Amino acid sequence: MITSLENLDLTKTYSYADYLTWQFTERIELLRGYIRQMAAPTPRHQKISFKLVKQIGYFFEKKPCQIYYAPFDVRLYNRSKPLLLDKDVYTVVQPDISVICDESKIDNKGCNGSPDWIIEILSPSNQQVDLKDKYELYQENSVLEYWIVFPNDNVIQQFVLKDGKYVHTGIFSPTETISPALFPELAVDVSEVFL
Repeated sequence: MITSLENLDLTKTYSYADYLTWQFTERIELLRGYIRQMAAPTPRHQKISFKLVKQIGYFFEKKPCQIYYAPFDVRLYNRSKPLLLDKDVYTVVQPDISVICDESKIDNKGCNGSPDWIIEILSPSNQQVDLKDKYELYQENSVLEYWIVFPNDNVIQQFVLKDGKYVHTGIFSPTETISPALFPELAVDVSEVFL
């Protein structure tokens, strides 16, 4: 049994089956099989996450879509293939916020497949991952909408999937509201997010 991250070879690839056997407290993700250590979120990060969940959560009350927030495992893989075993899954992420409308994707381990909408909040230790690595993963796995929150700049960038590629639809500041393309009747007050 692996009880410490130090017992793992960080240059090796691992599957979700491996991930499930680890018994340590450090938070990690698997990106294409490689371990990515996650730093503890800052108080500002947590405050922004809470404010987003609060605004978005009210909208989804009594609706079929569900909102989940980290830590919550999302297993990504090619959905055109038949259902895979844990040993065949090499990407497990913990998005800050996920909205999932297909209840069949939810199981007792988290989300088995792509959420409809993901929001990631940048921190100094994860900028490269969220801006490039996760952007590419979410695009490849058909996450329909991706928001990136920039706490230092007080802005939110919005990307919407069109024909298999993300289209940048805007940068939203505290003087604006932002609505997901998937749920245009939901208006997120950006000023409230960064208070």
